[in-house]
Amino acid sequence: MADNKKLAKAKKAASTPEEQREKRLMVLTPIVSVLLALIVGAIVIACLGKSPIQGYAAMLQGSLGDAGKIGKTLERACPLIFTGLAAVFAYKCGVFNLGGEGQFIMGGCATATVVLGLHLTGPMGLLLGIIAGIVVGGIWALIPGIMKITRGLNEMITTIMLNYIAMYFMEYIFKNVFSDQGLPKTLAMPKASHLMDVGTAHAGVIIAIALGVILWYVIFRTSFGFKIRAVGMSPTASKVNGFPVRALVLLAFVISGAIAGMGGAVELLGKTPFRLADGFGSGFGFDGVAIALIAQLNPIAAIFVALLFGILSTGGTMMQSVIGVPTAIVDIVRGLIIIFAVAGMAMVKLPKVKAFFANLGSKNKKAEVNA
Repeated sequence: MADNKKLAKAKKAASTPEEQREKRLMVLTPIVSVLLALIVGAIVIACLGKSPIQGYAAMLQGSLGDAGKIGKTLERACPLIFTGLAAVFAYKCGVFNLGGEGQFIMGGCATATVVLGLHLTGPMGLLLGIIAGIVVGGIWALIPGIMKITRGLNEMITTIMLNYIAMYFMEYIFKNVFSDQGLPKTLAMPKASHLMDVGTAHAGVIIAIALGVILWYVIFRTSFGFKIRAVGMSPTASKVNGFPVRALVLLAFVISGAIAGMGGAVELLGKTPFRLADGFGSGFGFDGVAIALIAQLNPIAAIFVALLFGILSTGGTMMQSVIGVPTAIVDIVRGLIIIFAVAGMAMVKLPKVKAFFANLGSKNKKAEVNA
């Protein structure tokens, strides 16, 4: 632990002023992106003849107005935390896992199969259900991993294709295997196997946040995390230095899928209606990719970005009812956050932008000396 702290201090001291300036800009970019997106959203609301201040106040009231609404916001953010963390871990190893949604769905399917198929209830059903989701999510991500390291197939294509397979497999599960009296939904998970409530939200929120903290520690404070980051930055250099690159890439796939699969299990056992049906997990995977990019592949930051997305989602309905604007405004704001954040991070890397801020910094230093 002490060695890690010394290494971090030495690394910070060794970084150049330009690198430190770039890091500060990268941290500010998501914050500025959110502010710009909210400003553009306010302009759109104003063009519709409504009050942006009143609209955003209604959004906050609808998402954070009382304990119950905060609980709903946390539950809405919970699956996004899992898929965001799944994307963060994969991308840190240079793996572009776009299959978080499929892995999330397969985790839910595995949980439903174990709990309903084996007629499990109580803590045993809860524990085995979550474990099944983790294992199957990891296996589902293992498939594109094997295809990548053995055949060189592009993981972005294979993971997207597997999303559709997972979606249709889930449809088979809730329409045929565990259908509730012929309806297009499964039987509800037994109440005894539900996740317990912590305040106004289910315990899955605590699990998701704790997992984010653990992942941050693993990625940035362990030798295994260093190897993962090294492979992500340069597989060739990592191979030259003796790192098992193929094994680490495959492991990154499995861990990423396991995180998403856990999210599917937690969503099924923690949130109403406690059953698989059409739309389960829809959009969570791609939202998770956006969250990972906005958070700059930092697990702790991904938690906060997911919470922001949860606020936008739960507060959008209240904004619609109070000022009469469509909930599509929320989708516009969310999309703009993604666009501004990704564009801003790309701009920070441009040589002309770096030169501009370098000149600005030198002028400030000269002004301080003259003063």
